[in-house]
Amino acid sequence: MSRIEATLQRLQREGRKALIPYVTAGDPFADATIDILHGLVQGGADVIELGVPFSDPMADGPVVQKASERALVRGIGLAEVFAMVRGFRERDAHTPIVLMGYANPIERFDQRHGAGAFVAQAAQAGVDGVLVVDYPPEECTDFAAALKAAGLDLIFLLAPTSTEARIREVARVASGYVYYVALKGVTGAGHLDVSSVAAAVPRIKAHVRLPIGVGFGIRDAATARAVSRVADAVVIGSALVQILEAESRDKVAAAGRQFIAGIRTALDQPDEGTHA
Repeated sequence: MSRIEATLQRLQREGRKALIPYVTAGDPFADATIDILHGLVQGGADVIELGVPFSDPMADGPVVQKASERALVRGIGLAEVFAMVRGFRERDAHTPIVLMGYANPIERFDQRHGAGAFVAQAAQAGVDGVLVVDYPPEECTDFAAALKAAGLDLIFLLAPTSTEARIREVARVASGYVYYVALKGVTGAGHLDVSSVAAAVPRIKAHVRLPIGVGFGIRDAATARAVSRVADAVVIGSALVQILEAESRDKVAAAGRQFIAGIRTALDQPDEGTHA
């Protein structure tokens, strides 16, 4: 059983929803990522999505695009991301880390270091899952098998526009959890309609037996709590990246911890009429 699966099963037994923050590796300071990750865990994060910087992040809105650009200027690539995960693992052997990014850096890494190098080094570093935005499930069978053999999960995005056929394909290959993109468009865009999410999740669960995380458009505790009523996990990225971007080096980890702690409190608050 992977760390992701074990974590999500434990939360389900406890009647709690998973909180999954996203940050870009190397942003806003190249040497702060490990501190930020620990801060997020202290704030109540259950799983962390760590963005791999890429020059053309097509699914990301302006906030995450700029974070990626800043990290690239500082020379952050996959080798540096793996080093960050290894550093995080020196103090935390339990919190799952998911690398989120695009196919190009992975394929370039394997071209430079040999076939299968990405999966091998990810596993060695202590990565638990991979979400590759532009890998469709029908083209991922071999990659999924390699990850599974190394004990890693392959996570996929589904969107409001996903067809029944695409949902079934994702169900066939995915592991860990499935990430439902609650908005049409890019990260950080638009206003999230919780009723549309409530309608979409059962449609996905008719085919997918994994927990469903929902992200894109979740910017505050109230929205996160509303989404958590219909999803298994809440993913929050752009709002967090924006908060970190505004902080000084010595305060950035504490700012991330404080923001995530507020979201955690909202998710764990009992509904009216129930008792904790």
